[in-house]
Amino acid sequence: MMDAKLLSIVTFVYFGAFFCYLLHVIFPGRWWGTIATWTSRLGFFAHTFALLIRWRLTYVFSTGHVPITNFYESLVFFSWSVCGLYLLVEARIKNRMLGVFSLPIAFLLLAYASFSPSVESTIQPLIPALQSNWLTSHVLTCFLAYAAFSCAFGLGLMYFIAGKESIISRLLPQRDMIDELLYQMIALGFVFLTLGIFTGSVWAHYAWGSYWSWDPKETWSLITWLVYALFLHGRFVRNWRGKKAAFLSLVGFACVLFTYLGVNYLPGLHTYLR
Repeated sequence: MMDAKLLSIVTFVYFGAFFCYLLHVIFPGRWWGTIATWTSRLGFFAHTFALLIRWRLTYVFSTGHVPITNFYESLVFFSWSVCGLYLLVEARIKNRMLGVFSLPIAFLLLAYASFSPSVESTIQPLIPALQSNWLTSHVLTCFLAYAAFSCAFGLGLMYFIAGKESIISRLLPQRDMIDELLYQMIALGFVFLTLGIFTGSVWAHYAWGSYWSWDPKETWSLITWLVYALFLHGRFVRNWRGKKAAFLSLVGFACVLFTYLGVNYLPGLHTYLR
């Protein structure tokens, strides 16, 4: 299908963008940074176009739905969200260093999607439990949260690197700016994750007759929410900044990865979404 072929190209475009960002670090002051930014923008535009094509095709092969209803589609949307949010951050802070950490995530997610079973990459009619607008709201908000936490993960790594005297650290923004942007990304992600858990519980009641069943995905979503709630609590009550905040961003992202990927290999109500 055309969308799958286009996404295959986007995968390599994202890798090329990451490589250019890396060269920008190695050879600062040259034109690699500009090439990296425009390559990322080109990949994001093509990625968006591929999603729109797939959305249109759902009306041809099915009843029409936002293409985020199986594991393959969620990987594609997750990657799109990471790249889009990164480009917004880059435009805001006028610094390209975060691209070295964010673009590999976008690339790896798409690369992983290419190994999904063909039945998932092929558009199929939705089962009754997935035919709900609450599902769309739930998945969209969760993956926007994951994208924000992915950027926060990159910022956490940047904070630790900025504390070491090196050529790379001289190219980074001030640590205070990284710390503030880290807080903003986590606050944004926390809002979206809260909405995602709420809409997910409503959808669960619609699909399974229960708002909460302690399914592995639900349990780990709650654990992830608590980690980031701890971050925000520590920020406001204990004035946690610097290394503590950066460390929690790394711990939180590990929870995100397990919530999204790890629990798929555990039996539960969400297993069929793989």
